[in-house]
Amino acid sequence: MFQGERRTRGHQALPPCRSWSSPRRNDGEEDEAWGVGGVGGDLMDLGGSIHFHDHDRSVTCVFTLPVKCSFSHRAFCQAQRAWGSSTPKKPRNVDSVSRWTSAWWGPGHVLVNGGRLREGLVAAAPDPITSTSTTSISFRRHKVYNFLWAVERWGSSCCSKSETGPASEAMIGRFLMTHTGKMSRRRHSDEGDGGQAHKRRRTSEPTEIEDRLESLICRVGEKSTSSLESNLEGLAGVLEADLPNYKNKILRIFARTLPEKLTVYTTLVGLLNARNYNFGGEFVEAMIRQLKETLKNNFYNEALYLVRFLSDLVNCHVIAAPSMVAMFENFISVTQEDDVPQVRSDWFVHVVLSCLPWVGKELYEKKDVEMDRLLSQIEGYLKRRSKTHVPMLQVWTAEKPHPQEEYLDCLWAQIQKLKKDRWQERHILRPYIAFDSVLCEALQHNLPPFTPPGHMPDAQYPMPRVVFRMFDYTDAPEGPVMPGSHSVERLVIEENLHCIIKSHWKERKSCAAQLLSYPGKNKIPLNYHIVEVIFGELFQLPCAPHIDVMYTTLLIELCKLQPGSLPQVLAQATEMLYMRLDTMNTTCIDRLINWFSHHLSNFQFRWSWDDWADCLTLDAEKPKPKFVKEVLEKSMRLSYHQRIVDIVPAGFTALIPAEPSFHYKYEGESAALLPGYQTAITVGNAIKNRASNEEILTILKEMPKPNQEDDDDEGESFNPLKTEVFLQTLLHLAAKSFSHSFSALAKFHEILKVLTESDEGKLHILRVVYEVWRNHPQMISVLVDKMIRTQIVDCAAVANWLFSQNMAHEFTRLYVWEILHSTIRKMNKHVQKIQKELEEVKARLDKQQHKKRDSGDEEDMEKNSEDEEGQLEEQIERLQEKVESAQSEQKNLFLVIFQRFIMMLTEHLVRCETASVDINTPWYKTCTERLQQIFLMHHVTIQPYVGTLENLLFTAELDPHILAVYQQFCALQL
Repeated sequence: MFQGERRTRGHQALPPCRSWSSPRRNDGEEDEAWGVGGVGGDLMDLGGSIHFHDHDRSVTCVFTLPVKCSFSHRAFCQAQRAWGSSTPKKPRNVDSVSRWTSAWWGPGHVLVNGGRLREGLVAAAPDPITSTSTTSISFRRHKVYNFLWAVERWGSSCCSKSETGPASEAMIGRFLMTHTGKMSRRRHSDEGDGGQAHKRRRTSEPTEIEDRLESLICRVGEKSTSSLESNLEGLAGVLEADLPNYKNKILRIFARTLPEKLTVYTTLVGLLNARNYNFGGEFVEAMIRQLKETLKNNFYNEALYLVRFLSDLVNCHVIAAPSMVAMFENFISVTQEDDVPQVRSDWFVHVVLSCLPWVGKELYEKKDVEMDRLLSQIEGYLKRRSKTHVPMLQVWTAEKPHPQEEYLDCLWAQIQKLKKDRWQERHILRPYIAFDSVLCEALQHNLPPFTPPGHMPDAQYPMPRVVFRMFDYTDAPEGPVMPGSHSVERLVIEENLHCIIKSHWKERKSCAAQLLSYPGKNKIPLNYHIVEVIFGELFQLPCAPHIDVMYTTLLIELCKLQPGSLPQVLAQATEMLYMRLDTMNTTCIDRLINWFSHHLSNFQFRWSWDDWADCLTLDAEKPKPKFVKEVLEKSMRLSYHQRIVDIVPAGFTALIPAEPSFHYKYEGESAALLPGYQTAITVGNAIKNRASNEEILTILKEMPKPNQEDDDDEGESFNPLKTEVFLQTLLHLAAKSFSHSFSALAKFHEILKVLTESDEGKLHILRVVYEVWRNHPQMISVLVDKMIRTQIVDCAAVANWLFSQNMAHEFTRLYVWEILHSTIRKMNKHVQKIQKELEEVKARLDKQQHKKRDSGDEEDMEKNSEDEEGQLEEQIERLQEKVESAQSEQKNLFLVIFQRFIMMLTEHLVRCETASVDINTPWYKTCTERLQQIFLMHHVTIQPYVGTLENLLFTAELDPHILAVYQQFCALQL
């Protein structure tokens, strides 16, 4: 203890105290010590404690943390300033701070036992850190609360770097939650705080307490030296005390708990229900309301977790098993509905099956007959449902070495095996088993009758998917055995890892840390599971759950945290993906190219390229050589050409992209003989001399047409030589950088608009861009993007150009499809923007009409209102015309794209049939899967035009090979 302070019985943990009044003292009695309620004992278990010592005219707070803690000078100052004193001066000899233990700094100062106090962060304190502060007894209630509030913030910052982790903050938070219920309303001013500061703090206290409640609930179950059971029991006691004041907040927090800690929260609810039956009932009702709301708003993933939460409450004796079975029966009754999409029935079946690993055993023990009938109905539905959509969603077309199963079929096989194993599994954390003696005595609640909401035409149900499989037990020969594909353990592990990624994907460091600290990691080959789950999300069709770059950064962070093991697993996975490229979906190959090139750029592009030398002997159109070429092309974008040449072995020269140089037609000795050479020189000089647009147009107008016999009006308006001379010269002068090219397009926008008045002019300007930058795909992409934005060309022109004969040799290149998808997205954004403007104006008109009805009969106001209404109605008419025009352009764009696909595929099929050769060439596979890609990536945008597509293009007379792709697309939403 400190000098001048007597040790008393205050180090004994006393019962919780709800009053801050000072105990009476008899003459000669030692200083009375206050316990810390339910926290002191827990902190003592952790090696720390909080104690108050009541003296004649002061109160001393002693706060001790475990040995291994980090702290900062600033954090200490924040804590002691809340006590009401100024910042303590540092000792002259900073290295002898341990001498503070024998010094008395006076009221309000901080004493550090055996540590070093610096401005920066101190790595670790060799001895326990003890803070003691005193203040006058009249300020006791206010000061003690504020001091502990600062200590809690300090404790959270320092404990986050200690072995105790969140436990210390949780214990401090529990102390605050237990002892702030009867704070005195009276506030006193002192040197550090004025009355206004107290007033502001008083109004914010409920919010602060609610925030701490949320922090305690959300962090329970994280790494701690205390057992999960003791933390749950302590937190249940805190929440029980705060239910009267913060019940609604607690209910809201539980309603959106983290899915990966589901059983932890259900156990907590079970303990609260055992202590407060009314809370249990209110919680169940709140969950049902939340479930209805999520289904109404098409939040189906959140709804699934809510149902799973409710089902696990059966294990905690909160919900009666018969009522849960009744809810499941209502869900399965959806499969008997008429004229509803299959995806609706699929979702309700999936919800029921996905809950059974958690609650199946409990339900079978109490309602075995009903459960057998339920599973029989599910089996009948699975046998009769259509699976036309499956080929479009498979990552690989081959079933070996791992079958690519539809998600409901795989889940059904897993549940069947679980049932055969008597519902025994080993990977679900079940903390409620430890409280069985308490929970079994609690009264249970019946779920209110729940009828699934009816189908609405605008409902967006989750799309079906195929389960991604990459590894099995043979791929991880060392260490724990990987669970089989149809074992429920595989399902539980994958579900939890997906939930962790979903909860933490915005913070790659915390996401990686959470993945690697997965509970039970010693029983499974965790690195293999993590890599498989990440690639499964990256390759998920039609689109990944998160942006592609997130998966790159996450894998890099995982490699940093596990440098001795995870990079090897990732390299093994990359090799396996390369070996299976021949049967891999083209869309997934695109994502693999983007990921691998980005990943290499973070590791100095080091790779064992010689291991992939087999691609050098294959046809250039085969997937493997195309993959390597595209990876090198993407890598060059992230580096530079010579760097790629240096890192790749000499044998790969044929696959190295060409140097991204500009090809100017009108330079060199032979250029003088070309038509338009002199005009190109003149235009170049005019641009350099800052000639006006009118002057340059005059120069171009004097150019003769290449075909003099073409004398019609169209020939007069479109002169390809004029476009070629001007654009080649302009881009040549601006070839230094992207920004130079953008500035050139902006400066001479007027001339370019004149040259692209006709559809032929738009096509020709795109041909010229490709011709001059044919070795620089990235420049082509950004220039086309800029031309669309500035309306030099339109989206339909870009589509026609990409499918033209001039681009046939580039048809399978990745950058071509990046341009096409970017064009479709821009068209979609344009339509959405105009629709949003129309909706906003309509809302303003409605508001104006309501205002008019409420304003009365004032003539002036009525006249002004009528004028404004007239203007809004005119604006609405104009915007409606714009929307119709934009939607017509969008529909025309899709008609152009699909018509070109049909023409190209039909020609290929006829040619192969005539020559009696196999149709399944690499080109045909790529073209077919690109058609699937258009449908998948833009399915929401295409959906309104399905009727037009069926009537005009995808008719019954179409070749079955092409029609099958359209039928697979339709099956996704049917």
